[in-house]
Amino acid sequence: MRKKIEFLVIGSGIAGLTYALKVAEAGKVLIVTKSKADETATKYAQGGIAAVMYTPDTYNKHIEDTLIAGDFLSDEKIVRMTITESTKRVKELIEWGTKFDRNENGEFNLGKEGGHSENRVLHHKDSTGLEIERALLDKIIHHPNIEIWENHFTIDIITQHHLGEVVKRSSKNIRCFGAYVLDPKTGQVHTVLAKKTMLATGGIGNLYQSTTNPEIATGDGIAMVYRAKGMVEKMEFIQFHPTSLYNPGEKPAFLISEAVRGFGGILKTAEGVSFMEKYDSRGSLAPRDIVARAIDNELKVSGDNCVYLDCRHLNANSLILNFPKIYAKCLSIGINITKEMIPVVPSAHYSCGGIKVDEFGRSSIANLYASGECSSTGLHGANRLASNSLLESIVFSHSASLDALKDYDSIPYEQQVPDWNAEGAVLNEEMILITQSTKELQSIMSNYVGIVRSNLRLTRALDRLKIIYRETEDLYEKSIISVEICELRNLINVAHLVLKMALQRKESRGLHYSIDYPPKKQ
Repeated sequence: MRKKIEFLVIGSGIAGLTYALKVAEAGKVLIVTKSKADETATKYAQGGIAAVMYTPDTYNKHIEDTLIAGDFLSDEKIVRMTITESTKRVKELIEWGTKFDRNENGEFNLGKEGGHSENRVLHHKDSTGLEIERALLDKIIHHPNIEIWENHFTIDIITQHHLGEVVKRSSKNIRCFGAYVLDPKTGQVHTVLAKKTMLATGGIGNLYQSTTNPEIATGDGIAMVYRAKGMVEKMEFIQFHPTSLYNPGEKPAFLISEAVRGFGGILKTAEGVSFMEKYDSRGSLAPRDIVARAIDNELKVSGDNCVYLDCRHLNANSLILNFPKIYAKCLSIGINITKEMIPVVPSAHYSCGGIKVDEFGRSSIANLYASGECSSTGLHGANRLASNSLLESIVFSHSASLDALKDYDSIPYEQQVPDWNAEGAVLNEEMILITQSTKELQSIMSNYVGIVRSNLRLTRALDRLKIIYRETEDLYEKSIISVEICELRNLINVAHLVLKMALQRKESRGLHYSIDYPPKKQ
């Protein structure tokens, strides 16, 4: 099937839905999502969204906190733009129906998280992302100009490569014409032609054995742009959330929000000794990269499987009221957080790098935008400040919509795009091969490319990755197309980018910590 649409959106989290709502006022929108529409990283975001709402907070304070957390590798112009728009964009979410917690005076009940100098995190108990997703989807579903294809997988964006042209990675003339989209139920690959395409495909967490990301986070958008010779950057900066619930075998790992530490929770050893003060004067409220490395070191020294988050000293009723989801989850595995410490370990959580975009969300490929975790805007630098990611999504989806609406009407559909060619593909024993290769890839990344790295580990990982890459490409060429083979291929592409960029960075900076390059003394 061939379909023509003005605006194609790939992904249904906060970034994709925000953009879709804004451009739908001008033309028809198709949202393609690989699972159910609400199965996104947004849905799992517990902590909240950071924005300057009241004094004594100021934009300059939020800007400074962001630059410090990013180890001064952020683009200051982008940081300033994002933070100064925070109030306006959050108010828009509220107008769209999002309900944030308020105190008895009707003011927003703002939380504080690691790296923040003021209380500025708006939240809905400990299910903020779920509430935002609910409000946005409600508007999307009732919009006459928006169509959603659930359980459809985008194989590749369509560019000149599919017309037989050879384009170099440095070329400034690459254009996006739409995407090839697989319906796994029928096996049919649809050719979707679009004037403007938005990638909002989320993160890369499933590169690792333990991640807080949903199973759909396989780096699809980043891999698509890389294959199309687009610009990708800063993939070495992968944030490990310091506190996921230690519950072996559970996927995704259940997140114990940083807001719990902001509420007063303290990280301790199995013996009940607070340890973060040894690593940072901010204690348990230090930025995530520092906390994750501290926990990693404590576990290596002690040999324990986990550390603990102690909330026993906090008011039990307030704790349960503010974190009902966390309380219920822990209780379901036999832990009463008002009386017992919570076992926690770091898990892969967020990619600070991705598809390089400008202030309007424009990628290096014409008519192709990216927003949310799959993009690299320059906001996060070497480490994302807590709760800045949801904010980044709404700011850049807004600016991308403004840019897309300026000229979409004058862009012709590319008539020469061929339909998907599956000649020569046959069924084989691919599932067992895909499963095994995925496990092997995740093991390599978890053991060699984790919180603490070295040139030796990275080089060893790259050598092993080359073998899996060759095997997978051979399988891809011969197999009938499936979601599983495409996801593995995407993960391998993204793993290559992480390794390549990690080896190129000859310093320890933010989330990239190498024992070969000890950090300079401050």
